[in-house]
Amino acid sequence: MNKRINEHGYKIADCLYNLVNREVLPGLQVNQQDFWRNVANVFDEFIPRNKALLATRETLQSKIDAWHLDNLNNAFSQQKYQQFLTEIGYLVPEQSDFQITTENVDAEVALIAGPQLVVPLMNARFALNAANARWGSLYDALYGSDVIVDEPNENFGSNLPTGYDPIRGQKVQMFVRDFLDDSLPLTQGSHHNVVKYKIDNQQLSIELNTGSLVNLKDMTQFVGFNGTPENPNAILCINNGLHIEIQMDKNNLIGQTDAAGVKDVVLESALSTIQDCEDSIAAVDAADKTAVYANWLGLMKGDLAETIYKGGKQTKRTLNPDRTYSSAAGEPISLPGRSLLFIRNVGHLMTSDAILTANNEEVPEGILDALITSLIAVHDLNGTSKFVNSKHGSIYIVKPKMHGPDEVQFTDDLFNRVESILGLNKNTIKMGIMDEERRTSVNLKECIRAASTRVAFINTGFLDRTGDEIHTSMLAGPMVRKEFMKNEKWISSYENRNVMVGLQTGFRGKAQIGKGMWATPDEMAAMLQTKIGHPKSGASCAWVPSPTAATLHVMHYHKVDVSQVQQQMLTEAESQQASLIQDRGQLNTLLSIPILNNVADLSEQECQDELDNNVQGLLGYVVRWVNQGVGCSKVPDINNVGRMEDRATLRISSQHICNWLHHGLLSTEQVMQTLKRMAAVVDSQNEKDQSYVAMAPNFEGSLAFQAAVDLIFKGKTQPSGYTEPLLHKMRNKLKQS
Repeated sequence: MNKRINEHGYKIADCLYNLVNREVLPGLQVNQQDFWRNVANVFDEFIPRNKALLATRETLQSKIDAWHLDNLNNAFSQQKYQQFLTEIGYLVPEQSDFQITTENVDAEVALIAGPQLVVPLMNARFALNAANARWGSLYDALYGSDVIVDEPNENFGSNLPTGYDPIRGQKVQMFVRDFLDDSLPLTQGSHHNVVKYKIDNQQLSIELNTGSLVNLKDMTQFVGFNGTPENPNAILCINNGLHIEIQMDKNNLIGQTDAAGVKDVVLESALSTIQDCEDSIAAVDAADKTAVYANWLGLMKGDLAETIYKGGKQTKRTLNPDRTYSSAAGEPISLPGRSLLFIRNVGHLMTSDAILTANNEEVPEGILDALITSLIAVHDLNGTSKFVNSKHGSIYIVKPKMHGPDEVQFTDDLFNRVESILGLNKNTIKMGIMDEERRTSVNLKECIRAASTRVAFINTGFLDRTGDEIHTSMLAGPMVRKEFMKNEKWISSYENRNVMVGLQTGFRGKAQIGKGMWATPDEMAAMLQTKIGHPKSGASCAWVPSPTAATLHVMHYHKVDVSQVQQQMLTEAESQQASLIQDRGQLNTLLSIPILNNVADLSEQECQDELDNNVQGLLGYVVRWVNQGVGCSKVPDINNVGRMEDRATLRISSQHICNWLHHGLLSTEQVMQTLKRMAAVVDSQNEKDQSYVAMAPNFEGSLAFQAAVDLIFKGKTQPSGYTEPLLHKMRNKLKQS
């Protein structure tokens, strides 16, 4: 790991150097020496600019802190506050309206609305599972989740295998029939009464138990089939751009219980997946980074494989092939078997020792990501991959944690340079803008303008946005309790304004407008009740925590035609002559600070409960990150409910405790006592994990515990309240020991 190769003034870790030279470059029309020379040139050009942008962040934060201190004893004036933010350049002047001109965007991004997965790229098995989640069994998703309520079993016959509950299975079948009635309505009758699906005269013909032959109300929904016209084993239909496959087999255990022999209904589920290099992984050194790039290479070449051992059996997991059918006229049909893959690069803050400067400084990790992940993706563009990812020849890179238009412009310039050195057409690299930092959301229109020729995705990230909200206004006063933050008025303005800014800058039919994660993967019934709000809001994609969740959430996009919702929103805005982009008054809400106004009404027990909740979640995540290198996992909360945790949730917890400490709602001694008490709780929650290393009672010897302490007591001085620097420091220390 310590061996390095000098190239044009930079010292490259040999593991990365060998991966690029031996596995990435072969098959590409990119010369090895030219590539490394160009890498050096890019670093020479962009490292100083990267440092300047980070310095601007610090300068603005210092001015905001000073303003809050100067005005601490004065009545808060929203007008004066926003005027001050404008004067220091935090708020930028909003220019004239415009439309994005992004081209060559795949249908999964531009035209079809549906679920999106985010998965840690460092874990090959997870990466493959997510890529393969383009299609999912609705029967399995319902049977294996809490959507279907259990009841006492009844005797359905002794020939059924042990473990299968036929009553539960029947409920699943009934649920799915209701879904088919809603999504593929018949000219008369119901899918509940179907006894046969067949192809007759190049049309889908459906026989009911009354003997009647009916059709789909919209006969264009029928796409194709497999098997014979008289006895198809699969019927392919479409609704709102999403495919539905009805599978038949009367010899199948489930098919035997169905009058039409339906054994399953498979839904096109996760249309796209973000393979993540950032918040959900723990890549802290050159070896980690090289492993991440190697997995991306496997996905882009189509040969990534992982051996799985389960129940004493060994299986090899690979990428799914495309799905093939025949049209009614007998013509072949091919549909993608995998999600369209994005990759999320690292933001501007962190550095990587995968490459060092001549002065032994680590290079900015985000610049390194742009160079290497784009190079790897060329395998998809030039046909050297086993499968095709982008049919339109695009590379999709999501860029997180950008603060304002200048940082977006920096990324656009960087992508231009990468395209140039790789011989790619301009704007081949499409940019996803994570609207998750305060200075981006309040200047979103100008951020989009800075990437208007390549932007293909914006989203709201409530968790990081909340972390930045707390840190930016750290000195303004104590923040509301974490559980009540979602009720603050800035949240609704943030969520709604993001959609309208996207629509009014031309995203409809060209790019994705996304919403954030459902955090509790075991609570799918609640997700089905709640998450339909995302497509109803005009969002064309929303994040889900698992392939099962994707298959369930996609039902919302069958119920809601997002394109129609977006058009209606645009029409209403136009008829009211209301431009939410130009209406600066919206900033009154968006920039409202979520201060706790009734501090005196908060009891000591309420303060302690809030601290317990924050500390338990913080420790539960940090201990796995530092000790096991797990960047995202289902962590039991204080009530033992599993919640998906990543660095965004950690940022909120650490900053919230830091804020209450600063304003005297908590004491240092109280926080330390709570940390030690909750460490024992977290240890007990993980006692069945054989690889788990306990924090208690040797707190001084636990690097994970010390990382948690630092995140709280040094949190006020961390850049933007980010957790990565301290986590990386402790994880590296553990690996080196």
